[in-house]
Amino acid sequence: MSVNDDELTQIREARRAEIQQQLEAQTNQQMQIESEQAAAEQEGAHLSMAMRTILTPESRERLARVEMARSDLALSVKRHLATLHQSGQISTPIDDDTLKRILKGLDDNTRRETSIRRV
Repeated sequence: MSVNDDELTQIREARRAEIQQQLEAQTNQQMQIESEQAAAEQEGAHLSMAMRTILTPESRERLARVEMARSDLALSVKRHLATLHQSGQISTPIDDDTLKRILKGLDDNTRRETSIRRV
């Protein structure tokens, strides 16, 4: 009986160690996700503050509407404008017409041309 008890104890210890490793892995993954979310929130707050100084109220409203429909395009525009502003390549504030041209230029770069062929 002691051989079976030893085997059972070894199996229990192995399972306990496996569960402990899984818990540690989940904890590490959760911490990584939380840190990524915090970094994204911080970047979003930084971009929002930058947009207040870079854009006019009308252009901010337009960008907010674009963000509702196409958040990826709005984020790329915000990053682009923030980079240009930091490097001093744009004059602030950017009006609605200028933002329209920027949006159109970036949107044309991201859109793919689709064609339908009939056979």
